[in-house]
Amino acid sequence: MNDPSIHGPRPADPLIALRPWEAPELTSWARLPMNAVDRRPDAVSLDGEWRFQLLPAPDAPPADVWSMAYVPGAWTMQDTDDLPQYTNVRMPYAEFPPLSPADNPTGVYEREIDVPADWAGRRIVLQVGAAESVLLVHVDGRPVGISKDSHLAAEFDLSGVVRPGERATVRLTVVKWSDSSHIEDQDQWWHGGITRSVLLYATDPLYLADVTVRARHDGELQVDCQVRDAGGALPAGWYVTGGLDSQLLVQDEEFDRFNAEDDRVSDFLGEARIRASVPEVRTWNAETPELYGLTVRLHRADGTVTDTSYRRIGFRDVEIVGRDLLVNGERVFVRGVNRHDFHPLTGRTVSYDDMRADLVLLKRFGFNAIRTSHYPNDPALYDLADELGFYVVDEADIESHDHAHEIADDPRYLNAFVDRVSRMVLRDKNHPSVIIWSLGNESDYGANHDAAAGWVRRHDPTRPIQYEGAAKRGWADPDLASDIACPMYASLEDCVAHALSGEQTKPLIQCEYSHAMGNSNGTLADHWAAIESTPGLQGGFIWEFWDHGILQRVSDGRPTGRAGAGLYDNGVAAPGHRWAYGGDFGETIHDGAFIADGVVFPDRTPKPVMFEHREISAPVRIECFRHEGIVLGNHQHFRGLEWLAATWELALADGRTLTAPAELPALCPGETVAVPLPFELPEDGGEAWLTLRVTTAEDQAWAPRGTEVCAPQVRLRAATPVTSPVVGGGRIEVDGEGLLIHPLLTVAPTLSLWRAPTDNDELGGMALRWRTWGLDSLVRKVVSVRRDGERSEMGVPPAEGWGRVTTVAEYAGAAGVVRHCQVFTPVEGGVRVEESAELPEEFDDVARVGTVFETVPGLDLLEWFGRGPWESYPDRSTGAPVGHHSVPVDELFTPYLRPQESGGRYGVRRFTLSAPDATGLAVDLDEPRQVSVTRHRAEDLTAARHHDELVPRASCVVQLDAVHRGLGTASCGPDTSPKYLVAPGVHRWSWTLRVL
Repeated sequence: MNDPSIHGPRPADPLIALRPWEAPELTSWARLPMNAVDRRPDAVSLDGEWRFQLLPAPDAPPADVWSMAYVPGAWTMQDTDDLPQYTNVRMPYAEFPPLSPADNPTGVYEREIDVPADWAGRRIVLQVGAAESVLLVHVDGRPVGISKDSHLAAEFDLSGVVRPGERATVRLTVVKWSDSSHIEDQDQWWHGGITRSVLLYATDPLYLADVTVRARHDGELQVDCQVRDAGGALPAGWYVTGGLDSQLLVQDEEFDRFNAEDDRVSDFLGEARIRASVPEVRTWNAETPELYGLTVRLHRADGTVTDTSYRRIGFRDVEIVGRDLLVNGERVFVRGVNRHDFHPLTGRTVSYDDMRADLVLLKRFGFNAIRTSHYPNDPALYDLADELGFYVVDEADIESHDHAHEIADDPRYLNAFVDRVSRMVLRDKNHPSVIIWSLGNESDYGANHDAAAGWVRRHDPTRPIQYEGAAKRGWADPDLASDIACPMYASLEDCVAHALSGEQTKPLIQCEYSHAMGNSNGTLADHWAAIESTPGLQGGFIWEFWDHGILQRVSDGRPTGRAGAGLYDNGVAAPGHRWAYGGDFGETIHDGAFIADGVVFPDRTPKPVMFEHREISAPVRIECFRHEGIVLGNHQHFRGLEWLAATWELALADGRTLTAPAELPALCPGETVAVPLPFELPEDGGEAWLTLRVTTAEDQAWAPRGTEVCAPQVRLRAATPVTSPVVGGGRIEVDGEGLLIHPLLTVAPTLSLWRAPTDNDELGGMALRWRTWGLDSLVRKVVSVRRDGERSEMGVPPAEGWGRVTTVAEYAGAAGVVRHCQVFTPVEGGVRVEESAELPEEFDDVARVGTVFETVPGLDLLEWFGRGPWESYPDRSTGAPVGHHSVPVDELFTPYLRPQESGGRYGVRRFTLSAPDATGLAVDLDEPRQVSVTRHRAEDLTAARHHDELVPRASCVVQLDAVHRGLGTASCGPDTSPKYLVAPGVHRWSWTLRVL
């Protein structure tokens, strides 16, 4: 507990005297009730520079010296000595709830406001958009109010403490650590400050206190209004009217009559209702988010308008029928992502443009749902979700991860749970995008949750409730607070088994799955194949959207703040900077790079998994190729294909690519139809792949015309068996160790079993096992080198082996020996390399089995036939279509925040590496293999914590893998499926190296 003697006495202040930062029973004082009336359009912004000082504790006396801080903005991002800190589960201090540490940074913000003279006689309100974590408000030294909840606005009536036409001084004191911190333990950076906008607005004394909209998908509209007067008693004769676009709306007299007959007419709380029916209503859903403009007007008896509320509304229903979640009567797939408020320069503070860019990007990559992990987002995000079309799980600002079960039933926190959930519902209830309420995250399950759920069910019976802490007690238990089975990181096998068990009673939609830390999201396509084919499974929310890397100056270890604008591009920080994660700001309690677990980099550059998701969520797909043609399917829920355009593309193994216009058929949701093959398939050309490149036909709110939406693909003809190259053409040169000598190679081809561990490898325990086996430090020992006519270990007779060299070597690890054989045969224009590796039974799950070599400098362009153009791996390759691709070598590498295995391309048949003058090398593989070409050796990546530590090599490091282990998601969740593991035993592969 804080000891005032540490910092000396502070002048008497009733707000400080309450010590609200250690009083969980106190959620607010003099804070106005939350409501859904949007006051932003007519408000005066108080954003900008405020006087600021950072105190060591809330009861420390302010000094006379002030600096400046920008509002909104976290002080942890504005050159103070209190820097960001990341923890996942652990609290960053030792005190138990509800206590806070003695060292408790407290920011004091102060500025003058000029109250407009024409506000005389009006009700004047201060709105603080968000303050982390306790807010104390003073005006001209007088106490005004207290608020908690770091992610919802707090409003205070200033009518009695300011005078229109005069200047007043507003002081906002923000205490960082508090009893609230124990229920805001949310796997993100800890910050302090005012993180959303501060506004000042005025209303008539007679005002709309709240507006509740119920707009059903059958066109029935109900608008309930609450009316209050600042003087207390309501004037006689007030009434409401409204408008829905051009349709006039009037007060429901039957509702008034019922209230009068039931003695429900109040002197100080006015209630009125508007009803209407909209013919041929345009319904709202995530595919066609149709919105209407609703205006509500409050009148005095003489007709004068005293207050107006405007918002865009959507007509839609959400319900659970059996084990299906229905939107407008349709079972929908939830293709979701968890999203934190984050910006690499401003931390928790995000602008409207930031939020729009987030949602536009998600829309372009096939997402249709957002979980606001783990708190209510800025109001503008919900406006954007309504407009662009997203299903939103709105989550209350509750996570007590470190002390979950203790707090769940702690009556001292009962008020906080109900307060946070109810205020979220009151604010966001009129958004059609919000289809589910969430009681919070990772806070166990107790009476406090049930109390909050009970309030929600009474206030808003139109939406279901979810809460993973309750759901984990039993996915099918009907008596728990969660209407949805919403586990996190459940295995695919468990989900399918539950859906097939006959015991399922609720929709199964994972609140978190497919953890996106580093090079990850393996088996995502497998998950969705099961979801789409298994009744009872409806999707989930990938964890998560952002890599939370804060842009940091390497020179002094501080955040750049807003000055860092422009100092990053394509996921990479500029020289002298890096993306900071846990521990990079000198903190001793942290959880490292676990904060870097998103599908986009900190600058919103998409990671390769985004293309995987785009393809598995494709609205139009190629179902199969059969005798009557190509079968296309519409995989949307509500609309046809008229908003799309497309082009056919045929890729042939011989290097040709043919294109033709495509006319998409008229298909209703769920329908399929066969269309003629757009090409006469050439008799020659080898393997053939047909791709339908689908784009937007016209401008969309989230994409201009011509934006690629998906690229479904089908193989029309399999590859013909690879014929052995013509033997001859020169002598094979090897050194004394039997290693190939080649003019374009600086490091000879050797066996490779190690990869720079991914985050999944490290946290899933695989990397530790590989190191224990010694796979990162294998010692090569040559066993034999046989030349020309000698019979090789692979049994090749002398007559066929002229010029051939066979090298056998053993690679010794701590737990076994791998026998590796290479047969080098001169062929026309190059050398054929046939390899085998025999892994002992002890090596039952290695990273890769393949070949690694390095080229001469200057080979800067990779061209290949296979999957691409972006990174792909055996269990994450659906989003990389087979075709002819060309990418500069320096762009092949994927800059995951912690350097690790990256940049691989799956299913490569052949490739060339060339210099600007077209010289270089070509490699033909015996069958589609995993290939990577980068400027870094595996040991370079393994040794580095950040990319500023990496020094690119002039040569190309080339990996040709016979087999490569899948990625999985074992950093938090299931590992890859068994079919993507690398087994012991004998592995064989071959390739041909030629000079261009």
